[in-house]
Amino acid sequence: MRELNLYGPGDLRWVQRPDPDLQAPTDVIVRPIVVSRCDGDALPIHRHVSRAMQAGLVTGVLDPVVGHICGSVPFAGPFAIGHECIAQVVQTGADVTDVQVGDRVVVPWSVSCGTCATCTRGLTSKCLTTRRTATGERTLSAYGFGPASGPYGGMVADLLRVPHADHMLVRLPDGLDPLRVAAASDNLSDAWRTVVPHLPARPDARVLVVGGAAQSIGLYAAGLAVAHGAATVDYLDSSSRRRRIAESLGASTHPRNRRDTSPAREYDIVIEAAGNTNGIRYAIRATAPGGICTAVGYYTAKNTGVPLMHMYANDVTLHLGVSHPRAILPELLDWVHANNFPAERVTTLTADFDDAPHAYAERTTKLVLTRDAA
Repeated sequence: MRELNLYGPGDLRWVQRPDPDLQAPTDVIVRPIVVSRCDGDALPIHRHVSRAMQAGLVTGVLDPVVGHICGSVPFAGPFAIGHECIAQVVQTGADVTDVQVGDRVVVPWSVSCGTCATCTRGLTSKCLTTRRTATGERTLSAYGFGPASGPYGGMVADLLRVPHADHMLVRLPDGLDPLRVAAASDNLSDAWRTVVPHLPARPDARVLVVGGAAQSIGLYAAGLAVAHGAATVDYLDSSSRRRRIAESLGASTHPRNRRDTSPAREYDIVIEAAGNTNGIRYAIRATAPGGICTAVGYYTAKNTGVPLMHMYANDVTLHLGVSHPRAILPELLDWVHANNFPAERVTTLTADFDDAPHAYAERTTKLVLTRDAA
């Protein structure tokens, strides 16, 4: 079978691998039919970061956890890439009962068992079972991050093995277009957790999205806030193209001057999707007393200059952490289907699956690869 590997910035190639086998009776084999590129994948695809990040780890500038997730030379190619897909089940293990051959399913980016203490708390991306190894524990157990995060490969592949399948896989509701929820494995779920759980306690919430490196997450978050009835949804971004997408989803948009550190107003819910230290400081200062700010980017430096005294004085909650898509996918998929939420507006390039090596290197907000079901 083919598996897409990243060799270096802009250099992606199909690699031939043996077809995956069922390794346990709870496994299934799936065939990805819709794959979308995560916002975070753009970093190693478009920038020469591998050696610089290695140097940062050696000198102590970067947090050591970066190496635990991505290896001592982060994003060193070649490695299998991709961790957002809708797939079709093609083979099931003997103990699998909840999915069957032919089902269209979302495969979460992180691998989890569904029964350990962290999974039952909804922290499925910190599964105790799948992170345990013979020599210790992985920081993450996931698709598409390289061997430091496990032996699962990437989702831009002809076939994929999924362990703990009855728990891991979530069926698409009948009639839901998989292109609409192409990013449900990660970015769409990530956006959901930044907004939707916080709105019931804040029915007249003012929402701010600081857009940037987490390109699609910020846009999905703005659209979800509008669709869930937030009183105000402001979207800040230096990109006019992304601002137009946010406007199509109902948000009020404004250009962002990255040198501006003094927000003009305060918001009950703030999403920091710029993915840098300037953005997180701005977002915190824009959070109203008693508000919540969720940061979704990668903050790899040891010192981010978080304004802790400002947070103390204003009783601000700052939430950072990996997303846990498996815990929210059933609710998310049912809501998108029932409310006809146009998440596909965030997609800026749709390409044929066979063209993945070229398409994955494109500089575009949200890439989606597609092919026919078997």
